[in-house]
Amino acid sequence: MPKTKAKAAPSISKIHAVVGSDESEVKRVAAELAEKLTPPGLGDFGLEVIDGCADNAEQAATRIRSAIEALQTLPFMGGSKLVWLKNANFLADSIIGRAASVQGALEELSEIISADLGDNVTFLLSATETDKRRSFYKTLTKRTEVQVIDGLDSNRSGWEEEAGEMVRARAEKKTLRFDDDALELFVLLTGGDTRQIDNELDKIDIFLGKDRQVTSEHVRELVPLSRAGVIFELSNALATRALELALKLVRRLLDQGESAIGILLVAILPTVRNLLLAKDLMERHRLPRPHSPFQFISAINRLPAEAIEHLPRKKDGSINAYALGIAAQHANRFETRQLIEAMRACLEANLQLVTTQLDHELILTEVVVKLLG
Repeated sequence: MPKTKAKAAPSISKIHAVVGSDESEVKRVAAELAEKLTPPGLGDFGLEVIDGCADNAEQAATRIRSAIEALQTLPFMGGSKLVWLKNANFLADSIIGRAASVQGALEELSEIISADLGDNVTFLLSATETDKRRSFYKTLTKRTEVQVIDGLDSNRSGWEEEAGEMVRARAEKKTLRFDDDALELFVLLTGGDTRQIDNELDKIDIFLGKDRQVTSEHVRELVPLSRAGVIFELSNALATRALELALKLVRRLLDQGESAIGILLVAILPTVRNLLLAKDLMERHRLPRPHSPFQFISAINRLPAEAIEHLPRKKDGSINAYALGIAAQHANRFETRQLIEAMRACLEANLQLVTTQLDHELILTEVVVKLLG
């Protein structure tokens, strides 16, 4: 799931905040929380919403002071109310967020939420980007129940496993069942983006009808080929030795504005490295070719610690075994010598891309041909 952290106030809080980089999930969670916190039976009188998405610093400061005014105004007929400062975009380290007028207004809001709002007013703040160094954010963490929902970073190793768990959990709510290959493909095409995941699951849900089994064919037919999808297709083309397709995808990524160094470091080099690591493990420890990545993960987990100490690690220190599992399914297509030479070719290409004026497509083409030719 997207990373979610919560900090709760010592007692039942009248102030709540939902923030994070996962815009879709922040909006969903905040809306559910607003529905829960809105006093029942009061209609529009029980909920006051201030749009926090500002176009400039002046507008942002005005929205903040509107929230302050709402918090200081007594509820209708002595009842209770929720004040929701919604979709705030002025808490980030941005031109708007750094403006003196905005910082001054936030200081005033900090004083309000640091004081007692009373028993009949509840405050909810939702924001997609926050600068955690600012004093206002520190006030939030001290005084409110904060939910931090950050999206997955598809450039970080090991993200596939987290995204796979999230997709499987959301699919189960729709009674959709992914086979292993379909889940792997769906994860890599959607790139861990919760909004796209939900949209594509809805499409698959409607398409399948009563048949709830999701296959790779369904995913390829219904899920569009995004940037992450093209990168995955390039990695897959390299692993399956599809030379013509690999060259075509390199050209497509360059045409889409991707940098050559990015293509090399995000798609080509990791694929070659994982193939080499997987092949070495399989030969050294006589591991069979797996039918799925998870089968290889189980095999790695049974090896002694000294046999896996050189493997790539995630931020939490665990092995990025999922990518190795994918590579292990295709490592039999290559000789160890070929993969070592391809690693050297990647190093040479890296140097050429940053130190020479050679054509970037030509440099990447040479790497691909050395690997697959």
